[in-house]
Amino acid sequence: MSNPYAGEVTLVMDGQPHVLRLTLGALAELEAALGEDTLLALVERFEQGRFSARDVLALLVAGLRGGGWQGQAADLTRAEIAGGIHGAAQVAAQVLARAFTPPV
Repeated sequence: MSNPYAGEVTLVMDGQPHVLRLTLGALAELEAALGEDTLLALVERFEQGRFSARDVLALLVAGLRGGGWQGQAADLTRAEIAGGIHGAAQVAAQVLARAFTPPV
């Protein structure tokens, strides 16, 4: 079970729930993976609907690793994600938003 007050989101992958959280290390990995100068640029891409499948994958991998997952991006590409691409994008957007916005 994820804790939104800790910036966590749950992703159901291959029928199993996994907690995602963007730690400082996960955020640094995300910047490197996406080649962005700032995370604000990535946030803006999501807000404007200009994100790619690569962005979603990188966010999910970084969030999963921040939540303690030991897998690799290749593992995620073969996994069944609850909700398909729409569910994956929704979880990616949620974990990014929760990293920078306190819950209300």
